[in-house]
Amino acid sequence: MTETGVVHGRFQIFHLDHLKYVLAAKERCNHLVIGITNPDPTLTRADAADAYRSSPEANPLTYYERYRIVRAVMVETGLDDEAISIVPFPVNFPDLYRHYLPLGAVFYLTIYDDWGRRKLAMFKSLGLDVEVLWERPPEKKGIRAREVRRAMAEGKRWEHLVPPAAVRVIKDMGIDERMRRSIS
Repeated sequence: MTETGVVHGRFQIFHLDHLKYVLAAKERCNHLVIGITNPDPTLTRADAADAYRSSPEANPLTYYERYRIVRAVMVETGLDDEAISIVPFPVNFPDLYRHYLPLGAVFYLTIYDDWGRRKLAMFKSLGLDVEVLWERPPEKKGIRAREVRRAMAEGKRWEHLVPPAAVRVIKDMGIDERMRRSIS
């Protein structure tokens, strides 16, 4: 078991498959750093491998909202400050990594598409220790945050796609209502 690991994602609605990814990485390290990418518009940059990820419509939640959701889910799963840290992760700005992340950690990835392969190549080119937890074709990805946001916006059921703690924070913060108003 390694001492420190890093996972990352936009978590633009933290869902059950995000939780599987985080917990799979946590099983491999003593302390897990959870990086929230695209923390704000100044630390978000388009990438040809997946330009949609940097668009405003793909990033409707603030860093703070995502932090609160991820934190609540981690507490609900029994992971505390001894086990995890949650930090901004400007994924498209490798020159800034040293300001946010422990570069000696193992960086855990899951790969479903060109964006995942692009990150793998970028992390390796930076000399980071990278472990791919799994690589699957896009059709095997499972839950997509875009679909959770769409269900919210359309007033459909979405609660079964996210951990219970995420449901509570989303409703307490009115994020679901904001998503619904965004299409009206």
